[in-house]
Amino acid sequence: MAAQEKRAILIVDDVKANRVTIREIFKEDYMVLEAQSGKEALELIHAYAENLAAVLLDIIMPIMDGFGVLEVLHQHNFMEKVPVFLITAECTEAATLRAFELGVMDVIERPIVAHIVKKRIESIIELCTMRNQLNDQVVLQEKKLNEKTKEIQSLNNAMIGALATAIEFRDGESGEHVKRIHDITLFLLKRTKFGEGLTQQEIDKIATASIMHDVGKIAIPDYILNKPSKLTKEEYDIMKTHTVRGCELLSQIPVIHHNSVYRFAYDICRHHHERWDGYGYPDGLKGDEISPWSQIVGLADVYDALTSKRVYKKAYSHEKAMDMIVNGESGTFNPALIQEFLNHSAEIKEAMCTQLNRCQDA
Repeated sequence: MAAQEKRAILIVDDVKANRVTIREIFKEDYMVLEAQSGKEALELIHAYAENLAAVLLDIIMPIMDGFGVLEVLHQHNFMEKVPVFLITAECTEAATLRAFELGVMDVIERPIVAHIVKKRIESIIELCTMRNQLNDQVVLQEKKLNEKTKEIQSLNNAMIGALATAIEFRDGESGEHVKRIHDITLFLLKRTKFGEGLTQQEIDKIATASIMHDVGKIAIPDYILNKPSKLTKEEYDIMKTHTVRGCELLSQIPVIHHNSVYRFAYDICRHHHERWDGYGYPDGLKGDEISPWSQIVGLADVYDALTSKRVYKKAYSHEKAMDMIVNGESGTFNPALIQEFLNHSAEIKEAMCTQLNRCQDA
């Protein structure tokens, strides 16, 4: 093995003769580093950390003793990667116990028997090297697995988006509607108290699930979806069934049931038309019986419908839409949610009303 390829062993002892004895044992196979104090040892450990095979440490030394060094190394989890051996002429049971608690791999007593010490230390170095290589492989495999999981999740999200967009085309939309619902939902969960207690991963999943809010419209006849005039009571009753029909559709795709997005998508699909006063549909839920994410998607859906051009109406301005929502002209929403919407009104307008022919003055 070339000299520059050798791994290093650090000998820490204030007595030169002790260092020389150990150096002679390992000099053929390792680059031997020497320190006379704990302070000097820590400096060398910092400089050679990536190349250290082992540290052989004396207890009694000036400036910083062996236990002082061990305390520092223990705090930085150093001994999870590099084995440390205590070399001492005499060590009490209490001191030995303390050393092992701090992470020492072995305690070797003087006088040194060269071939025994070499065998003991090199065996442990080999085991630690294999352990570290195995840990590195595990980390690498976990990284690859995470990348694969993200790839699969990305594909799932793309398929969800494609299905939702296809349904939007039947409703005379370009597919931008579901993207805006996603963006508003994500914004409100991240920027308001309605996202409190949710992890970033859960917030992202809810935003993805929001895309599926109108998936049940696939079961609604075209003549109702695209009717340019007011729906009759019978037609409106059919239109309202898109909430439960959407849930039926989701339930009939077993492959997505294991995906945690499914739970949010099912709830949003069924309950995004529920209203705070209990006069929504299909279940007549009231107040906080409606999940925060269904409340948010419900409000986002109404806002986007008001500010978008439809076959039966022109697009209202952002300001007009906000007035209609506040005045309850499009159903009753959680007052706290409306206030959050108002608090971020300018940001929502800027983000949502930049496309051509959107948010025109009433």
